[in-house]
Amino acid sequence: MQVISISSLKGGVGKTSITLGLASAAWAAGVSTLVIDLDPHADTTTGLGIKHDDMSTEIGTMLRKPKQFRLHEHAVTSGWMQTNQPNGTEAGVLDVIRGSAKTSLFEKVTTRRREINRLVTLLEQTQGYDLVLIDCPPALNGVTRMAWAASTDVLLVAEPSLFSVAGTERTFRALDLFQREYAPKLKNSTLVVNRVRVASTEHKYRLAEMRRMFGKRMLDVQIPESSNWQQIQGAAWPVHAWPGDTASTAARTFDRLLQKLDQPKVPSRRALQG
Repeated sequence: MQVISISSLKGGVGKTSITLGLASAAWAAGVSTLVIDLDPHADTTTGLGIKHDDMSTEIGTMLRKPKQFRLHEHAVTSGWMQTNQPNGTEAGVLDVIRGSAKTSLFEKVTTRRREINRLVTLLEQTQGYDLVLIDCPPALNGVTRMAWAASTDVLLVAEPSLFSVAGTERTFRALDLFQREYAPKLKNSTLVVNRVRVASTEHKYRLAEMRRMFGKRMLDVQIPESSNWQQIQGAAWPVHAWPGDTASTAARTFDRLLQKLDQPKVPSRRALQG
C-alpha cells in the first residue's frame, strides 16, 4: 500500500488542490484509494463531497485512541462515486476519513514515538486500498510529522515564488532529519510546483532556481494556474469529470503526476548517503 503525504510549510500554495487532483486521477483510473484529511480546516473533506454533519468518526477522534479503531471501518464513500467514470473506466474505491478541528490537539511537536506513531498504528490495520493520500496541515507541526512517519512518500507543494522556495528548502531539511530517526517507511520525498504561469518571467526564474536547488527531487510535472479550479472545487467535483478543455488539460496533468509518483522514485537523501 502506497501512502503519500501532501505537505507544505505554509498555507496558500494549493496543497489541498494537489490532493484533490491526485484523488481525481486515482478515481478516474479505478485505483482503490483512501484520502485522510489531517488539515483542521477539512477542506479536502468538503472537496470530496462529504458533509461535515456526517455521523462517521473523524480522524481527530481516532488519533486520540488509535488502538481502539480500525481506520477502514470508519471511512465514508466520496460523493464523487455518484459521478460517471470517464471513458467507461471500471469504478474503484474512493473513501474518505473526515477531517476536523480536533486534529489541532496534536499540533505540538514531540519526540515521543508513541505520539509520532498514532497514525502508523491506525494504518497498520487498514485494508482494501492500493493508495492512501494524506492532506497535511500547512505547517511542520506534530500532525504533519505523524503523517510523515506513516508514509512511503512525501510530496511537497510549492509555488514559484521567493518565500515558497525558501520554505521548501527548510521543509526538505526538516524532513531529511526527521526521516532518519522516525520515518523508516519513508522512501521518497519529492517536490511539485503549483500555480505556474508559463508566460511569467518571475516564474521562469524561480523554476530554474528550484531546479538548481532541488535537482531530481523536483518533479518535471508542473501544475499550471487554472482559472476554473476554484469553481470545480466549490462544486465538490472531480476535475476528470468537469466539462471543457481547461479541465481536460488539468486532468491529464494530474494523471502524469500520479504516474510519476507511482513509478520508481528519486531516492531520499538518506538512501543516497547510505
